Amino acid sequence: MQRMNREEMAARVARDIPEGAYVNLGIGLPTMVANFLPQERDIFLQSENGLLGMGPAPAEEDVDWELINAGKQPVTLLAGGSFFHHGDSFSMMRGGHIDICVLGAFQVSVNGDLANWHTGAPDAIPAVGGAMDLAVGAKQVFVMMDLMTKRGQSKLVAQCSYPLTGLSCVSRVYTDVAVFDVGPAGAHVVEMVPGMTIDQLRDMTGVDLQLALEGV
Repeated sequence: MQRMNREEMAARVARDIPEGAYVNLGIGLPTMVANFLPQERDIFLQSENGLLGMGPAPAEEDVDWELINAGKQPVTLLAGGSFFHHGDSFSMMRGGHIDICVLGAFQVSVNGDLANWHTGAPDAIPAVGGAMDLAVGAKQVFVMMDLMTKRGQSKLVAQCSYPLTGLSCVSRVYTDVAVFDVGPAGAHVVEMVPGMTIDQLRDMTGVDLQLALEGV
């Protein structure tokens, strides 16, 4: 079995973002998706600190530290892009004007609950940012994460044990070994990396997985 690396995961997410979509890429791993969006598609990237029309990450010599995303990473702005007050940006998020947001997660449940702001550990620093606003405001929520923690625990779970960011908000989960659809009907495997089987995924996650109708 060969796991997908982060670039391959980002490219896989980018494949599912359609023409004309308004998209928010969460802090961390999801920001890499910007580098793999097809140039022939008009896709509008938004950041909660007040940017619309972001492009891929800049070359080192083109970095402008006055042009950053919500994760304080340098970004580029495409022709026609704009920047504005973060209050207006949050109105855009809360008002249902974001088609897709891509977030990281500590846990996602099979019915689509999301936990991504706090592990509950005494020494952990809570960092919700705009995730709650996106979880309830975006029309679709995608999650991009490794399937397993460094301790070998599945992040796809029957029920989240960490504090929740949103209830039943996630529709698709992209991991390093498989892509899952989640929701009221439970978790369905959409794709698997070569060499992976659904029985192996069931053993890894400990949840009842089914094959998606489109097959794998």
